[in-house]
Amino acid sequence: MITASLKHLVLDASAVSVLCTQGDQSELNRTLNSAQGKGIRIWLYAGEYADLVRWSNLEKRGGSDSEGTNALSPLETLEQIQSGGQWLSALAGDLQDNDDPDPIALALTRAAARLAGQAWIATADQSRVQRGAPFVAVENLVVPELRSEVRFIDLETQQDLIRTDLEEGIHRVLHHGRYVMGEEISRLEAQLAEMSGTAHCICVSSGTDALLASLMAIEIKPGDEVITSPFTFFGTGEAIALLGGVPIYVDIDPETFNLDPSRIEAAIGSRTRAIMPVSLYGQCAEMDAIKTIARRHALPVIEDAAQSFGASFHDRRSCALSDLACTSFFPAKPLGAYGDGGACFTQDASLADRLRQIRDHGQESRYHHTVLGINGRMDTIQAAILIAKLKIFPDEIAARQRVADRYAGLLAGLVDEGSITLPVVRSHNTSTWAQYTIRVADREEIRHRLGEQGIPSAVHYPVPLYDQPALAQSGQNCPESDRAAREVLSLPMHPYLDDAAQIKVAQALREALESYVGTRPESAAVEA
Repeated sequence: MITASLKHLVLDASAVSVLCTQGDQSELNRTLNSAQGKGIRIWLYAGEYADLVRWSNLEKRGGSDSEGTNALSPLETLEQIQSGGQWLSALAGDLQDNDDPDPIALALTRAAARLAGQAWIATADQSRVQRGAPFVAVENLVVPELRSEVRFIDLETQQDLIRTDLEEGIHRVLHHGRYVMGEEISRLEAQLAEMSGTAHCICVSSGTDALLASLMAIEIKPGDEVITSPFTFFGTGEAIALLGGVPIYVDIDPETFNLDPSRIEAAIGSRTRAIMPVSLYGQCAEMDAIKTIARRHALPVIEDAAQSFGASFHDRRSCALSDLACTSFFPAKPLGAYGDGGACFTQDASLADRLRQIRDHGQESRYHHTVLGINGRMDTIQAAILIAKLKIFPDEIAARQRVADRYAGLLAGLVDEGSITLPVVRSHNTSTWAQYTIRVADREEIRHRLGEQGIPSAVHYPVPLYDQPALAQSGQNCPESDRAAREVLSLPMHPYLDDAAQIKVAQALREALESYVGTRPESAAVEA
C-alpha cells in the first residue's frame, strides 16, 4: 500500500518502456512529475541498465507508439528520467546467493531496501506485481498527498549533484585499501590550502582535534591561559582544558556574536599564552584588530574557523588570517564530510611539520616518537568525500548568500515591528552562512510554535562555556553572551532552500510571534 510516508520510487525496465512508448504526455509521466513535485525521489537501478535499453528498443521496434503520443526514443526516455532522478547503484551483494526465478527482481528489492524511508518499485511486469511489495503496477501508481517538508539542512539534494564523484571516490579507496593516510589526504590538503590561500593544510580527525593539535603545537601547558569566546561550541573550551590550560572568556559583539576586540586587552595577564577567536556562524572575527593586540603582547593567534571555511575578511580567506587556524568538516558544516573530520592551516613550515607529527602520535619516523601526540589522522574515505564536495563548494557558498538575502527581505517586516533581530555581516566580510541565526525574545516558546507548524530550528548555543559544568568558572561578566544564549534561534539554512520553503518559514515565524503575543502575562495586563 502506498502511503504518505513514501520517499522513493524506483522504475524498473518495464516501467521505463511504458514511458518510452506512451510519450511525455502519458499518465505515468504526469504521475512521476507530481511525485517529484512532492519531494518523492525517482530512481533507476544501474544493475538493470541493459534491460532498460533492451526493453525500450523492443517496444519502439514493435511499433506500439501511435501518432500524437509524443513517444520518445529509449535514450531520450532515460535522459528525461535522469534529469530529475538518480541512478541507484548496483552492489556486489544484489545478485549474491540468488536462485530466484527473476533474479533482477530480487536485486531490485535489495537495492530499494537500502534507501532510507519507504520505497516502492513501479513495474509493468505482471509477474513482478504478483510478488507484492515493494512492487506496484504502474496503472495503480497514485501519488499520496504529502505535506511539503522544510529541511534544516539538506544533504540529499547535495548528494544528488555529486553522486558519481562520491561513489567513484569511495570505491577507489575501497580498492586501493589505504584507509588511513591514503593519497586522497594529500590531494585534499593541497586543494584546501589553495582555496584558503595558506601554505600548509594538515587534515585531522575532527575540528576539536584540530584545535587540540594547534594548542599542542604552540606548547600550551597546565595553568597557561588562552583567551577565547564563551559563546561557541563546547569543543573550543574543551581543547584548552584538556591540556590543563585555562580558558579566559571575553564577551562578544552583540551584532556579530564574535569576540569583541575592545575587551581583549583587559583580559591579558602574566599567564596568557594565546588568543583563540571564534569565527561564528560563518563570519570571520575581527582578525586584524585581534592580531594587532596579539602582536603587542607577543601572543600567537589561533582562528577557530570551524564554521567559516570559505568566508572572507577584507578579501582574504578565513584560515589565512592568523598564525594557526582550525576548521571542522562535521557533516552539518558548509563543507562537511560523512563523518568527523577537520584541518589545521598555517603559513609557517615549522608549525606545519609539528602538526603533522602531533596528529600521528608524535611520530618523527615510523615507531620513533619524539613528542607526545594524538591519534588525529583523517580517514581516507572522508578525504575522498570532501574532494567531491569541494567541486561545488563555491557555488554552494553563493547559493547560501542568496538564501540569506531572501530571508532578509521576507523577514524585514518583523524587524520593523521590533519582533526579531536579523544577523549582521560586516561590510568587509563575506559569510558562509553556516547558520542563519536571528534574535527573538521568548525564544523557547517561539521555537515550540514553529515546530508545531513543521518548521525545524536549532539553538546555537543555549549555554555559555563558563556555565557548562565541565568548564564552569564563577565570577564571569559576559552579559552579551548571556543574552545571546537566551535569544538566538537558527532557522533552516542550506544552499537548496527554495523560495517556497523560505516563504513558509517566514509565514510560520510571523504566526508564531503573533499567536504568542496575546498569551504573555504582560500583554494581558496591558489589555486589562
